[in-house]
Order: sequence, then structure tokens, then C-alpha cells
Amino acid sequence: MEVILNQENLKQALKRVKANKGAPGVDGISVSELPDHLKRQWPELRSNLLAGRYKPQPVRRVDIPKPGGGTRQLGIPTVMDRFIQQAVMQVLQSQWDPTFSESSYSQPT
Repeated sequence: MEVILNQENLKQALKRVKANKGAPGVDGISVSELPDHLKRQWPELRSNLLAGRYKPQPVRRVDIPKPGGGTRQLGIPTVMDRFIQQAVMQVLQSQWDPTFSESSYSQPT
């Protein structure tokens, strides 16, 4: 968890979440509000993450129209949860597959 909460990893995670944009989750906090929210909540959030007490928020469900008619459900996590997921993914991905390139493609065997 210390590696995940490394300042450089968190900066990169914030940068990626901001670049991906996206709608607010159930808490109504937008991507543009995330940096200020993190400044206010970081000590408590970090403590909860390190202690294993962090609980993700429920996912907001929206219906997205399909081109051929009908709809499909889309789940929208809060931006805080997306930020944490991104930070975790960056560390795990570098450990699981350090040679994987974003342009790599593997066919199922």
C-alpha cells in the first residue's frame, strides 16, 4: 500500500483520471473538483487506506441508449474511487506485466 500511496504514483493517477474526464458518481463530485477534495480529505483517506478501512462508494447506474435500440446499463464510480483504482492499477500492472506495451496485442490460444 505504501508503494500505491507514493506521491509520484498518486500524481500520475490524478493526471490520468483528469484526462479520462467522466461524469460524477453518487457523491456528485466532478473530476474538476477532485484535487480540492483530495486536499481536504487526504489525511483521513490515506489513514483508511493504510488501515484497510477504505470502503468504495456505491456505483451510480445510468442507462445508455444502444445504436440498434434499447439500452445498456453503465456503472459510474465516484471520482475518488476512480483515483484510487487508477493508483492501484498502475502499481499492480507494473508488477504483473512490466514488458506489456499499450500497443501490445495477444491473441487467445
